[in-house]
Amino acid sequence: MPTYKSSSIKSKWRKTKWLLQQPQLRHYVPRTLLFTKNNLNRMLDDYKTVFFKPTDGSGGSNIIRIKRKTTGFQTQLNRTKNFYTTLNELHSKLSKHAGKRSYLLQKGIKLAHTKGRPFDIRVMVQKTNQGEWVSTGLFAKIGRQGKVATNYNQGGSIGYFKPTMLGAGYSTPDTQEREAQLKQLGVSVGNTFDDHNRGFRELGLDVAIDSKGRPWILEVNTRPQFYPLKNMSNRKLYRRMVDIGKQYGRKK
Repeated sequence: MPTYKSSSIKSKWRKTKWLLQQPQLRHYVPRTLLFTKNNLNRMLDDYKTVFFKPTDGSGGSNIIRIKRKTTGFQTQLNRTKNFYTTLNELHSKLSKHAGKRSYLLQKGIKLAHTKGRPFDIRVMVQKTNQGEWVSTGLFAKIGRQGKVATNYNQGGSIGYFKPTMLGAGYSTPDTQEREAQLKQLGVSVGNTFDDHNRGFRELGLDVAIDSKGRPWILEVNTRPQFYPLKNMSNRKLYRRMVDIGKQYGRKK
């Protein structure tokens, strides 16, 4: 585990509630509920796709995508798909998978695609020694075809923000406007987290861009990783994050 000085909160539910309590941020959060049978029924009544994710998970592991079909429900974990004809069967399977772990249900967002592959955006925000939150960089997590999560350790790849957005059909002015919006969003989330807990020095927002161009905060990471940037041809973004990270003891 990292030893640098920055507070960490594992519970996705706790962090989601912080966002929902902030009027300026709540409309960026997809509907999210704790996993119960009643909530599962409510979510699948309202949405065709729902994600089932551990409240303490990381790296995109153990996330199950649930799709409502005409005759039942299809689940997908990694590349494995299963089908259940009733809600009772589905709930029983999900409960068994969860065991004693707490899970969330989140409205599925149809991700934008770049050159045929789904992607979301990581917004990295870091706090300077002057106590100011700064969005130090944006990069894309580009999903592997057939996988549920876009994460690097789920077979995804890392892309530069601007080429990814251009590949998704955005113009250069639209991309610049979106970049400014996401950077401001990162700072707002940082300030909101400061209202609830002391000691945060870095956050990583996972932001989905839906097919209509609307941004959605899927989750906020308090131990965000950006080491894959080290392997990219232009390491300017990586070096900037590391340089600010050194202020609170982060080395990579």
